[in-house]
Parts: sequence; C-alpha cells; structure tokens
Amino acid sequence: MQVWKTLFCAAIVVFGLAGASDRAQAQSFPNRAITLVIPFAPGGSTSIVGRVIADKMSELLGEKVVVDNRPGAGGTVGTKAVANSDPDGYTIALGYTGTLAIGPSLYKNAGYDPRKDFAPIGLIGNAPNSLVVHPSFPAKTIGELIAYAKANPGKVNFGSAGAGTVSHITGEYFAASAGIKLVHIPYKGTGPALTDLLGGHIPMAFAPIPASHPNVSAGRLRALAVTSTTRSSLLPDVPTIAESVLPGFDASLYYGLVAPAGTPRPVIDKLNKTLQAALASDEAKKQLGLDGTEITPGTPEDYAAFIDKDEKKWSQLVKSSGVEQE
Repeated sequence: MQVWKTLFCAAIVVFGLAGASDRAQAQSFPNRAITLVIPFAPGGSTSIVGRVIADKMSELLGEKVVVDNRPGAGGTVGTKAVANSDPDGYTIALGYTGTLAIGPSLYKNAGYDPRKDFAPIGLIGNAPNSLVVHPSFPAKTIGELIAYAKANPGKVNFGSAGAGTVSHITGEYFAASAGIKLVHIPYKGTGPALTDLLGGHIPMAFAPIPASHPNVSAGRLRALAVTSTTRSSLLPDVPTIAESVLPGFDASLYYGLVAPAGTPRPVIDKLNKTLQAALASDEAKKQLGLDGTEITPGTPEDYAAFIDKDEKKWSQLVKSSGVEQE
C-alpha cells in the first residue's frame, strides 16, 4: 500500500512539473522567430493568406513569423515536414482543404494523418470557387446548366487546375450532386484553364474567384454561381449553388493554422489568441477581403472538429472521382 502511495505521489509531482514547464514555456513564448510553412509555391492564394497572417502575427507577438514556401505533391511535402517537426510552436503550417482534407486520400503515401499528427491552432477563413462559363454557352443559370447537361449527357466539358485539385473535385462533386455527367479537362494550373475558357475551347470551368473576377467584371466570362454557402463579397450579385438548386452544397477552400501534435496547450492557446487578434485587425480584414477570403475565426476545438468533418466529405469525393495518386 505504501508503495502505491509513493508511486501516486511521484506521478502527481511529475505531472505538476510538466504542467509548470508548459506554462513557463508559454509565458516566454516566443523568444525567437517562428516559421510558418506554406506548402505551395509563392504567388497563389495560400501564400497571400499566409503572408497576411504572418505579417500581423509578427507585429502582435513581437517576434518575426517567417514564411517558408515548401511546395510539392499537392502541398503534402511541406505539410509532412511540419508534422515531423519539434512540437514547440516554432514551426507551424498553413492548414488548407487541399492538404488536410484532400491530400491524405489523393496520395496513398501522404505521410501524415490530419487528425493525429497536428494540433489545430485555429481557422482563418474560406474562399469559394466560381463556376464560370464562356459567354457563348447557352446556360444563364445553374438550373439551365443542369438541364442542358441532362439533355446532352457527356458532351459538356469543364476545365480545372489539374487532376485531383480542389477545382477538379468540386466539379465532380457538383456533377454527382446534380445527377449529370460532365467531362473533366485537366490543365496545369488555373491560368491555362481560364485561357482556354476565354478562347472558347472549353465551355465552363471551376476557378478561384480572385482569378475569375476580373474577366467576369469585364464581361469576358459569365459567372453562374459560387461554391460556398454564402455569396462572395467580390461577386455579391452571383448566387451560390446551394441557394440556386442544390441546398447544402459547399465546396469552399478553408485555411487555418496547425502545429505538430504534442505542442503544449498553453503555446497553442497563445498562438490562437494572437491569430484571433490578427483576424480582427482592419489590415487583415481588408487584405483578405481583396483576395475573396471570408474570415471565419474559432477555437482550436472548432478547427479540430472542422478538419474531421472536411476530411470525411472530401475523401469520399476523391474516392468516387477515381483520381487517387500513388
């Protein structure tokens, strides 16, 4: 009995020391630069979002948040690197629908589990895609598009940024939800897809709103809908697919911050608090708004629940589309 009491007391001491150590670490955190890994090349929407957040968090924390672009394999290379980093809060990642919800199903050896290998810090926001068509295409609404596709099964093509990208899986999701057959035409990026759409070589495409918005405003493309559950501030007159004909349809790209699993909770809380303050700033609201990102802040628990839900949805869509990669 005395042995058990001794062990119990020792355990209390160990846990107490660990808790005290975590609290002390959080109080001094950060005392050097933090690396924010963005798992894509510079210039895309993920880099824009990540740099806005990094700049503001640097200001609020009093230590530099350095952006490190590490592209490769649909974002899984950089994301895996963060999963394997020291769990001390000094290496974090820009979490993204493509890497946390699609990548683990798209790539058989992504190298990480989105639920087990990360400590969610918090959501940043979401950015929907747009469904845009060439002006010569007969459909003026989503309802007319669905009717046209049903009358011409397998004859309506849509372009995307490439096989397995969010814009591709969104097209498959839309077709399955509407009960129609669309033919996917993959491109090496959004730019080439929109170039062919503008030239009339394909009738429609799913593309990020910031990329399609200038051509829609100029009348060179017609936007039929956006893929989020609420309208975009960049295209306020364009309805959502959900409000048009398919209630509940949501294919937005969600961004957030994650740290390696095992990062002390007090450090996560400090990063979340700083992220929340950054998102509430006028500078971040303005810059993210220009990129079409709708801010959706929340707690680490909110983001953890969202990652679980988002991965379940997109993994089913990836499997049904048959685009799994080796």
